[in-house]
Amino acid sequence: MKTVCYIALMAFFGTFATAQQGDIKIQQDDKIVELLDIYEEYNKTSEYYRIQVGFGSYSKAQELKSDVEIDFPNMPSKIDFDSPTYRVRLGRFKTKLEAERKFKEVRAKYPDAMLLKPKKTTK
Repeated sequence: MKTVCYIALMAFFGTFATAQQGDIKIQQDDKIVELLDIYEEYNKTSEYYRIQVGFGSYSKAQELKSDVEIDFPNMPSKIDFDSPTYRVRLGRFKTKLEAERKFKEVRAKYPDAMLLKPKKTTK
């Protein structure tokens, strides 16, 4: 019985003796913040492949956008005004391959959908 108590006490106090505590300090180069800002700005200004699902009056575009958000909740959708109509566009795809894959899915639900190429910029 004495041995069992001794083993239990050793196990109990052994847990506290081997526990580790400490503070972690992360040192980050200031240039990382700059790089993240540059990356974010680039993503805002760079052009993407988009899928145009439909167009029409503003009320029709709002209704279509609601339907698209239900059908494709993981893709960002947006209403763009391009005189004289409002256009519902879906997704932001960096590569043509990625855009074409999603376009096939969207086209199955919205047969009038069109794949839009990025506008060429003169930067």
